[in-house]
Amino acid sequence: MSAVLFDFSGTLFRVESTESWLRAVLADTSLSLSEAELTEKARALDAAGALPGGAWPSEVPEELAEAWAVRDQSSELHRTAYTGLSRRVPLPDPGLHDALYERHMTPAAWSPYPDAAKVLHTLHEHGVGVGVVSNIGWDLRPVFREHGLDDYVDTYVLSYEHGIQKPDPRLFSFACEALGADPKDVLMVGDSRPADGGAAALGCRVHFVDHLPVDERPDALLPVLGLVG
Repeated sequence: MSAVLFDFSGTLFRVESTESWLRAVLADTSLSLSEAELTEKARALDAAGALPGGAWPSEVPEELAEAWAVRDQSSELHRTAYTGLSRRVPLPDPGLHDALYERHMTPAAWSPYPDAAKVLHTLHEHGVGVGVVSNIGWDLRPVFREHGLDDYVDTYVLSYEHGIQKPDPRLFSFACEALGADPKDVLMVGDSRPADGGAAALGCRVHFVDHLPVDERPDALLPVLGLVG
């Protein structure tokens, strides 16, 4: 393999828990909730699917269905979809919904999986091109920089910057072109069979990992090194 493409959320990084997300935003305000209330609201936000990168919505309301289906094609659609889900849960101040959305875009809201640095560093050292191909509505590059992984990534292909989203094979094609790699010599690593599996249409090999909390998935990326060698 001459190059490896990685998904972002659930593959290289995992977003914080919904409770941590809500707690962090409340800490920046004069508002407060009792522990019982905070737990209740966090569970409700989780069920609503309000945290990008977190749990899938238990249901998407009809008025958000159209935006939800194409949420990763623009930053505006992404914000509309997720703040719309968040607003299904009453909070002490309406402004908290936008604050929650802003929080999830910060590097502090994301943690790399334990083996991510080793895998990316090893690929980089061996001259294997590395790309990140993500369905997302915001610029994730600062997350990589803050966590010291940006030096190992050669190209980023983000859905909102192209107006298309995985599994559209064009996104994977853009990454292969940027890396100067034949898709048949490229491995795509992701956590979503429907989305990341789209790379197979180009002839890429595809490898899947489970979207689990960071402390429950210490070494799922390490097999990638064996697949490339």
